[in-house]
Amino acid sequence: MPSLQKIIVILGPTASGKSDLALDIAEALPGEIISADSMQVYRRMDIGTAKLSLTERRGIAHHMIDICEPDDSFSVADFRSAASSLITEIGRRGRLPIVAGGTGLYIDSLLKPYNFSDSTVSDLHVRQQLKERLASEGSAVLHRELAVVDAEAAARIHPNDSHRLIRALEVWQVSGRPISSFQAEQTAQLPYSPLLIGLTMPREELYQRIEQRVDIMLEEGLVEEVQALLDSGVSRNAASMQGLGYRQISAYLAGETDYETAVALMKRDTRRFAKRQFTWFKRNSAINWFDKSHYREAGTLQRDVLRLIGR
Repeated sequence: MPSLQKIIVILGPTASGKSDLALDIAEALPGEIISADSMQVYRRMDIGTAKLSLTERRGIAHHMIDICEPDDSFSVADFRSAASSLITEIGRRGRLPIVAGGTGLYIDSLLKPYNFSDSTVSDLHVRQQLKERLASEGSAVLHRELAVVDAEAAARIHPNDSHRLIRALEVWQVSGRPISSFQAEQTAQLPYSPLLIGLTMPREELYQRIEQRVDIMLEEGLVEEVQALLDSGVSRNAASMQGLGYRQISAYLAGETDYETAVALMKRDTRRFAKRQFTWFKRNSAINWFDKSHYREAGTLQRDVLRLIGR
């Protein structure tokens, strides 16, 4: 029986230092980094997604970054397919695949035998967006939209059945597949031997880092980045524009709120997002957690993680 492909997975909440640790480990092994961030796949969305510049990547190969346009649909199924191919290619080159990011569903899609039945597909942000559209645009508009992407489901769902209508569109937007196409059979276990590294820190310290990151994004030109996306024709309703920062700044640019309120909401929503990430990851008992507050001296976190890896 062939041995399983080893992969390192570095995960944790936003602003916890995943990118820096991934770079340190990739340099030492050596390895290549596969981003598991649902926002960094989009081109021209750099500041608000905290993408590393080419210089900051230290010559380490990074994958799953800047692979589609902001108006494109990109699902967890798309991620698993592309990332699985990359893991195989990186392994064949004799390098170690390092998956790094905070999108829990993306990471789970690689580690669990997902069959992508519709019960496994959910995204609270997408669902809320659809509810808001239902309230403002009406069920007929959403039903016509469903008929375009999933005629079979649209034929079964009455336009006034808002719950099933929103659910069908949520599944389509998150998975990239019509809800009518899902099958119940299980898929085979994916051929990986993963080592999971989780980064954590005291909540107040993380929240301070989040607020500092937001301030830096604004100083670097996040407002101008969002304006440029809108000017280029990217719709405010695009899934990419529902991301943290983009949604709040879009509302400010539309005159729906003032700048100070938009910034406050961005910080608040990012803190709440980090809390949800903690909740998601804490369910996985296989994660080896490292508290960043215990690693103030440069290089000590990298040292202990490499020890765990066996290097």
